[in-house]
Amino acid sequence: MSTMPKPGLSLLRPAVRLTDTTLIRKEAFSSPSGLPLLMRPQVKGVDLMTWITENRAQLQADLLRYGGLLFRDFELHGVHDFQATLDALGIRLMNYIEKATPRTKVDGQVYTSTIFPPEHVIALHNELSYVRQWPGKIAFFCEQAPAIEGETPIADVRRVLAAIDTEIKEKFRRLGWMLVRNFGSGIGPSWQHSLAVESREEAEAYLQKSDTQWIWMDDDRLRTTQRRSSIRCHPQTGEELWFNHIAFWHTSSMSEEIRRSLTMDLGAENLPYSTFYGDGSEIPDDVVAHLRAAYDAETVKFRWQEGDLLVLDNMLTAHGRSKFTGTRKILTAMGDEVRPVSVVPGSYN
Repeated sequence: MSTMPKPGLSLLRPAVRLTDTTLIRKEAFSSPSGLPLLMRPQVKGVDLMTWITENRAQLQADLLRYGGLLFRDFELHGVHDFQATLDALGIRLMNYIEKATPRTKVDGQVYTSTIFPPEHVIALHNELSYVRQWPGKIAFFCEQAPAIEGETPIADVRRVLAAIDTEIKEKFRRLGWMLVRNFGSGIGPSWQHSLAVESREEAEAYLQKSDTQWIWMDDDRLRTTQRRSSIRCHPQTGEELWFNHIAFWHTSSMSEEIRRSLTMDLGAENLPYSTFYGDGSEIPDDVVAHLRAAYDAETVKFRWQEGDLLVLDNMLTAHGRSKFTGTRKILTAMGDEVRPVSVVPGSYN
């Protein structure tokens, strides 16, 4: 098992190479995968946008190798510099769809990071792994770093997959996974907000198109069921990846007190969210604990600095959020939409 780097420490190997002009230095973190690749200017006044444009092909190759790129000390300021950098990288931005957590739109297709109580951790996950068209890239920009903690932990899901017990892995490969969500319980977003629709007819049209089963219940409540693959192949590299929200939305992610209280009040079938094997059978808590341990073994943390810009390949790298103290302002954007090669209604491909 690899040793997880401690937040706040400098964990850099010697530089892997200098650019041809020696303007920007690339360094790999001393994590098992080298994730993320750190880039820093070596002279003042570097025109980052021009450099990225001229080196885009190599940066795209670096992103596929490492899973993440961290631009630091480039004097980037605010949403417009964030957008300009992503544009230079050639990332085609997309809207946040099938909303599960609250965000505020800042400008265009740039949002705040998830609005969630600072005393809680957000578990590692690949963004929107449960939808029919997910982002191939996700990026973060630090406008204000918190006083204490508040890191964005990341993990290479190629290595996470390799760390999962073979028997557990093969069962998920065979059965896939299922996400059940209940809208209208007063917990979490409404179906109107999540699906960006106003009427039942619009909701049904969207759900049918997105290969999602649904049931309308009393009081205008909606239950959706999504069956998806647990393991996917990267569209460019062909590598197998652990790409899902199984541990993230399993009921064991709740505290035992909240889990018990919600089950008593709502009934197990009406919990806001829950995950199962693709055939609808229960996933035991100890299996999910094993999955979380695989993530933990590969987790890398670094302290945010104002002006940092992190770009992740969303299929290669999972991300989360540490608890924090103080004001934390992180912007996020996602893009380069990915769709599965084929869709068979009712399947989990």
